Amino acid sequence: MKICLAQLNYHVGNFAANTGKIIAAIQTAEAQQADLIVFSELCISGYPSRDFLEFDDFISQCAEALNEIAKRTTKVAAIVGCPRRNPVKEGKDLFNSAFFLYEGKVKQIIDKTLLPTYDVFDEYRYFEPNKTFEVVLFKGKRLAVTICEDIWNIGDENPLYPACPLDELIKQSPDIIINLSASPFSYIQHEARLKVIRANVARYKIPMVYVNQVGAQTELIFDGGSVVVNEMGEIVEQLKFFEEELLFFESEVRSAKSEENSNTRHRTSDIGLVHNALILGIHDYFSKLGFKKAILGLSGGIDSALVLYLAVEALGKENVLSLLLPSGYSSDHSLVDAIQLCENLGTKYETIPIEQNFQSFLETLEPHFNGLPFNVAEENLQARVRGVLLMAFSNKFGYILLNTTNKSEASVGYGTLYGDMCGGLAVLGDVYKTQVYELAHYINRNEEIIPQNIISKAPSAELRPNQKDSDSLPEYDVLDKILYQYIEKRQGPKELVALGFEKPLVDRVLKLVNGSEWKRFQAPPILRVSPKAFGMGRRMNIEGKYLG
Repeated sequence: MKICLAQLNYHVGNFAANTGKIIAAIQTAEAQQADLIVFSELCISGYPSRDFLEFDDFISQCAEALNEIAKRTTKVAAIVGCPRRNPVKEGKDLFNSAFFLYEGKVKQIIDKTLLPTYDVFDEYRYFEPNKTFEVVLFKGKRLAVTICEDIWNIGDENPLYPACPLDELIKQSPDIIINLSASPFSYIQHEARLKVIRANVARYKIPMVYVNQVGAQTELIFDGGSVVVNEMGEIVEQLKFFEEELLFFESEVRSAKSEENSNTRHRTSDIGLVHNALILGIHDYFSKLGFKKAILGLSGGIDSALVLYLAVEALGKENVLSLLLPSGYSSDHSLVDAIQLCENLGTKYETIPIEQNFQSFLETLEPHFNGLPFNVAEENLQARVRGVLLMAFSNKFGYILLNTTNKSEASVGYGTLYGDMCGGLAVLGDVYKTQVYELAHYINRNEEIIPQNIISKAPSAELRPNQKDSDSLPEYDVLDKILYQYIEKRQGPKELVALGFEKPLVDRVLKLVNGSEWKRFQAPPILRVSPKAFGMGRRMNIEGKYLG
């Protein structure tokens, strides 16, 4: 049997675009004389559809799109993902379903069994779990069709679900497992995904076809990386990461073609994957919202330098504008470094000194501040002046402001609301400062794009004389280790001390993190690249207190 894997980029709720893309892929599969084409989970509606699923008209449009696609399957069968209404009056209103289409109609429906309810997932909010299991019979083959989370829980017991679907389907002697997925990227997910796929293959002793979607939906970035794994656990085929692609293969293939074409075909470093994920995240955020142009404040520091590079890669140098907004505390080399970066990238910039604006605010506030010493109020004024100017350009010329705050800063509240925390999208909000440096070195691996002085100088907000980040925060190589253990690994105060961190330092850092939740509630959406990002995947009370 000749099977086509369709790894495509969908747009939530854009039924015309999604349907057109699916039909075009079916036509290509037909031209290549494929027997079957497999798409990803909820491809018709786009994933995740979230509360759009609560609108009757949204579900009706899903059904209309499904019928239109089914008409095109006269010669080649297709498996597509789409929500459907629960035909009985028990349980949730919807199923998360895979439809087997052939000869112009729906031949069989497979519903998702294991509905994830962790981190960014909340599928039990919308869907009823499946309770019946049946293989798909097609051209002499028995297909065990499953949907995303079905592959992760190998035989796990859960009172919500009567059985693990593959444990049930294996009783019907399937020839191959076909899994429709929508698995978002994190810098550990691609390896974890392959490990679990291979574990399933080893358990059931049959090959697996795994089709993941690609593209970004707000904060979630889907990396693709769809694979065909034979019954020996070898990767026979693997699609590209972060790119749309159709792949054709014969289901009878029993061994990997070669090491070059299988396991290592699209291998890259973890930091390289993060680099590619962020570029795709920016690109899709703009394209799916209909935006074209971005603006950012370029300080001469490494965070804004990295965001500028990523934006140019995602949107094109002609669509990105940098504002250089020096104050009286900005160093000369910061301005020089920022200009050099813009010249290296061939992108536009404007220089607008803010000292006059800043002094005007100080004069207005002088009777009220009444000679009080310079402190964070004056520091934040500078950041807010910059925010006002950036947003003025945004409003006047139609630019979307990119936020440049990194995860280390966002974690401990090292940022100014309505100042440097302004923006429509937080590009680095899930990237620790130490990872920012890794990305800069990765970008410069072949030539110096980000000036070396930007990378090597001590990080500073430059809001007061001789200021350094280390005046207010622990060194980033120490801070990031604590933050990673607390945020990603969910290690509490006692566990952190047991790992070797000094208790006063742990108490200080956790107090900063927990006390900054109110700021993060007002921050822009963050591109997710870690297994635990701020936003939907980490839900905390603003006024919560947890210090052990």
